[in-house]
Amino acid sequence: MLTWKIGDVSISKLVELEGIMPTGTPESMLPDGHPEAIREINWLVPHFATPEGQVKISVHALLVQTPSMRLVVDTCIGNDKPRMMPMFSMLQTGFLRDLEAAGWSRDSVDAVLCTHLHLDHVGWNTMLENGRWVPTFPRARYYMGRRELEHTLQEASERNDPIVADSVQPILDAGLATMVDMDARLSPEVRLMPTPGHTPGHVSVVIESGGARAVITGDLMHHPCQIARPDWSSGFDTDQDASRVTRHAFLSKFSDTPTLVIGTHFAGPTAGHVVREGNAYRFLV
Repeated sequence: MLTWKIGDVSISKLVELEGIMPTGTPESMLPDGHPEAIREINWLVPHFATPEGQVKISVHALLVQTPSMRLVVDTCIGNDKPRMMPMFSMLQTGFLRDLEAAGWSRDSVDAVLCTHLHLDHVGWNTMLENGRWVPTFPRARYYMGRRELEHTLQEASERNDPIVADSVQPILDAGLATMVDMDARLSPEVRLMPTPGHTPGHVSVVIESGGARAVITGDLMHHPCQIARPDWSSGFDTDQDASRVTRHAFLSKFSDTPTLVIGTHFAGPTAGHVVREGNAYRFLV
């Protein structure tokens, strides 16, 4: 398990699954990410892409241990959940066993924060128990952005989407949800940063301690190729133009600084530093 230290805070990567994600079609994760275009970004190989131009992706939670709080950022896909994407549907992974092996019992988690409420970020909010979806972390506060929840509930009312029913509504019903603004502070070391575009209420997570800083991206970028090509938006973005603006602003703000950037879907080493390279940027790990 990869772990990074930011002052008095530790951040660990707990992987649910890793694999190759199809790209290069209009509704894919990266419509502009045709294999030949990926191959042009030679520093992506071997950590983030294959020599053939296929992109590697990771679905993982980030376990943030501060002096006063155990926080899970993004809860992946979850087991037993029917989903439209076959690779995400009805999983049976060892996520909870791996969590326990890391020394994080379910009852030890104080807080959960989802950067947004898409299926691969809310799944382990709940687990199936005797035919019912129950909170996985019964003693935790689940922080939900007001704007994000409003958007998600509106979308769910317009289409037959099980994600709210199995991964969000049970948290609301259990009284474990705390609504927060997009720039909320969760602890002295942890605050949210608005990064809209992928969804209207999307946030990133800033961790600062002992003069050091890290940022968990969420889905403002799905893959490091978007560091080299900031104009490449995702087919999964609610507003592709807004996501471009957000991505450019993020990269400009944190490039050539000591800030550790931790990609929510970045495979391999996952964390590194953004540096300027010509008219764009490069990711150094």
